[in-house]
Amino acid sequence: MLKVSHMDAYYGESRIIADLNIEVENGKIVCLIGRNGVGKSTTLKSIMGLVNTPKGSILLDEKEMIKMPTYDRVKEGIGYVPQGRDIFPQMTVKENLELGLTTTGREKKVPDYIYDLFPILPKFAARRGGDLSGGQQQQLAIARALVTKPKILVLDEPTEGIQPSIIQDIGTAIRRVNQELGITVLIVEQYLEFVLNISDYIYMMEKGSIVMQGKTDEMDAAQIQKAMTD
Repeated sequence: MLKVSHMDAYYGESRIIADLNIEVENGKIVCLIGRNGVGKSTTLKSIMGLVNTPKGSILLDEKEMIKMPTYDRVKEGIGYVPQGRDIFPQMTVKENLELGLTTTGREKKVPDYIYDLFPILPKFAARRGGDLSGGQQQQLAIARALVTKPKILVLDEPTEGIQPSIIQDIGTAIRRVNQELGITVLIVEQYLEFVLNISDYIYMMEKGSIVMQGKTDEMDAAQIQKAMTD
């Protein structure tokens, strides 16, 4: 599905990612974890073509994307929800969702499954995005990325600033997206309990490189926690 090989990423002259290798198998939920500032979000931005990646390979279904502009990567089937959500606060919920439809042109209307996954959205369809709570904005941002049914959904810190009850709802929606719609998921996340509950495979990053990886059910949660706090 998604394979990143020997990738470097830079901000200006500073190399943030060094010789990175990660793989997201089709149909799986994969989490990239690590402390603040180790390069997790930069990895996702690299996959989306938002930072300089002069070396390496990014394959989606065996198609090379490392030289593609961001909009073409979206057309190839990547749905991206950045940290901070980036919804349009002056636009209504309905308008935010309809804007998502324009990115690929594959769908002409918001699919019914979006409202099934996120039942608060039709209720607030006429409300401005900026008037929603943080958890509601996150649900809107994920829904907007899903309206064209991408091959892979890429999420950057989906639990950040969200109250526990909404985190549970978001986790349930992500599992349904994966299991019912068959969409592969890559998540950057620091909330370890969420990661352990939702993921099939974990990569841990430190200083721009992968230092630990494995199937979630075969990894030692205490060891992971210790590595994230040492």
